Amino acid sequence: MASSPGKSAATAESSLSTPPPESPSKPKHDSSNFEYVLSLLPLRKHSLVHPFPLHPLLIPSSILEIYTHLLHSQPTLTMPLAAISSLISLLRHSPPSTTSETLSLLSHHSSILKSSVRNPIALSAGTDLFQRYIVSTLQSPSSNTDAQSTQDFKTMRDQLVANGEQFVARAQEARGTIAKIGVRFVDDGCTVMTSGNSRVVSAVLNAAADNGVRFRVVYVRSDLHPGRSDHKGDGVVAQLRGKGIPVAVIQTSAAAYSLGKINMVMVGAEGVVENGGIVSRIGTYQLAMLAKSVRKPVYVVAESHKFVRLYPLGQYDLPVQQTVVDFCDRMDDIDDERDAGVRGAKEGKIQDGGREDEEVVDYTPPELITALVTETGIHSPSAVSEEMIKIWY
Repeated sequence: MASSPGKSAATAESSLSTPPPESPSKPKHDSSNFEYVLSLLPLRKHSLVHPFPLHPLLIPSSILEIYTHLLHSQPTLTMPLAAISSLISLLRHSPPSTTSETLSLLSHHSSILKSSVRNPIALSAGTDLFQRYIVSTLQSPSSNTDAQSTQDFKTMRDQLVANGEQFVARAQEARGTIAKIGVRFVDDGCTVMTSGNSRVVSAVLNAAADNGVRFRVVYVRSDLHPGRSDHKGDGVVAQLRGKGIPVAVIQTSAAAYSLGKINMVMVGAEGVVENGGIVSRIGTYQLAMLAKSVRKPVYVVAESHKFVRLYPLGQYDLPVQQTVVDFCDRMDDIDDERDAGVRGAKEGKIQDGGREDEEVVDYTPPELITALVTETGIHSPSAVSEEMIKIWY
């Protein structure tokens, strides 16, 4: 039997005010940034095996081909992890024999990846983290690789690749860990409002259903592009209903009307920025504002590898190319206005065959967020900057 809503809120409040003690085995946060993130994730016995192997005869010549192959062959893979795996594959099969050549190679191909999309936030989270790890390792005093032999550098590079593969394998387990933590917010008799196609939110709700919690869900379907089916959203709804969870599907315009019937809002994130805000599917900001106005909590569930070094000052300060507000001054543009949302959504499309259903996004500031749930625990938005310092410095 799940705890009561009051008990859940008290538990969450206690978790926010009293962070869990550090494990004695946690590494110091000096230059081992990547290893610190890696140490926070559960380890499986097969972690040292490359989770997304490419056949030697099918190794693509383009970083975009590697990235696209990973996204298409691994539908559950997040964009940051796909970017890291792409750089790992590139590093494994590349010929550079010095530190400077390796850093230049990774920087160049990271730029190619980020420039291939109109919304590079998720990719930046992955590529920047991996490059930081490479820089801190190769430029450490104990590895003056430019002065060492080619064979010594190859050994060093193989170790970098192995550590990177281990990180990706462990990060794949983060979603399950978040689900185990997040279920404490879903109580018997509560109603959860959600939107978007977050696989982490879906994991939390499915875990609650598997635990026998009796709850309901209000799923807010995006009406930015009418006439376009929300296939992933339909899948989330069908999966929950298949487990006996009542789900009501509403349009965004009915979100405010439905607030009186819900207990909380739970959403995922494409990126968690430095001030504790999030970048997510457009409409998230609106839901958070509505929930805040009636004092309903807003919980964000996201993996820590989505933390990105970005500090937006507002909605229009995001490094994203998208058209949401499309002004027209000709009568013959009236028919086109109904398709403006579709055009805006398609502007998020990855070139060269990536994920074509990438959504337009908005920014939700930290003051609208009650708590963030990651695989490392429950955090207040103000604690995100501290977590990022541990990861990056």
